[in-house]
Amino acid sequence: MTEYADTETDAPIDDPTIAITGAAGYIGSRVIVEMQEAHPEWELIAIDNQYRGQVDSVGDVEIDHVDVRNRDWLEDALAGADVVCHLAAISGVDDCEENADLAYEVNIQGTNNVAWFCRKNSAAMAFPFSMAVLGDPQSFPITADQPRDPLNWYGRTKAISERTIEGFAEGAFPAHLFLKSNLYGEHEVDGTTVRKPTVINFFVDRALAGEPLTVYEPGTQARNFVHVVDVARVYVRSAERLLEQLESGITGTETYEVAGEEDMSVLSVAEVVREAAADELGTEVDVELVENPRAAETMVEEFGVDISKARNNLYWVPKYSVSESINQLFTDEEYGLSRD
Repeated sequence: MTEYADTETDAPIDDPTIAITGAAGYIGSRVIVEMQEAHPEWELIAIDNQYRGQVDSVGDVEIDHVDVRNRDWLEDALAGADVVCHLAAISGVDDCEENADLAYEVNIQGTNNVAWFCRKNSAAMAFPFSMAVLGDPQSFPITADQPRDPLNWYGRTKAISERTIEGFAEGAFPAHLFLKSNLYGEHEVDGTTVRKPTVINFFVDRALAGEPLTVYEPGTQARNFVHVVDVARVYVRSAERLLEQLESGITGTETYEVAGEEDMSVLSVAEVVREAAADELGTEVDVELVENPRAAETMVEEFGVDISKARNNLYWVPKYSVSESINQLFTDEEYGLSRD
């Protein structure tokens, strides 16, 4: 929850400095693009340790090689930042299970380091966490108020970090926490295609290779999908609001749901990809149901997410649709067939 600090506020922030951790990654690199386009007057600090980095620079912003686990190094790199968009993380269930110690060090200790910097320097913070913190949701539409019951180490690291930021931010700085749904899509940064093997991207890749689209049984399980560019846009809105909150002396956390407006079954998504491959490439691919190795996977047939808070407070709404984006993945130069 937000509250007001007891001290007088500083003068308005005329030339703000925004820092992005994880700036070379799938989301972070696009956040820089969106911020450059929306606010060319902002000074941007970009850092990444390049564990999963895909670019070295974005426009005229060089990405400094900094590891969030090293607190002294981190604080030197973030010096002067008014807002920190903390996107650096070991993401994904499999990566966190296979690299559990690294996930602990980056997702928990690294986040603590960023939050401690913000507390010491009265800088604002934006932080994403995953639907994985909810485990198997019991009611829909999903809101961030629902109980935390993570079923894997990735979700647990995010749930721990969420609570940690709440403690650091209270009485010290404003923070936005983002509950994100399933990402998809690609984007281009200075001629480089930036992507991640999310389920929709996985289906498109298999279709391009002429391979069957494998769907975990029963296939009717629904998911909510949000495009990576739409997610990047929310951080611009967040930074704008956080700067206002800094000027007003507001502290504490606000939590927002970031999701698309489509909650499709996985089988339906595969069918959209199959049809797009046929229409755009003249390629016929099969859709095959396979045994589901994820016993704890949510099997509901509707997966709605309430994004009204982001719409009302941040003036953010998703622009991309799944069908249009899949067609772009096949046909548009920006989301074309080349893979860097």
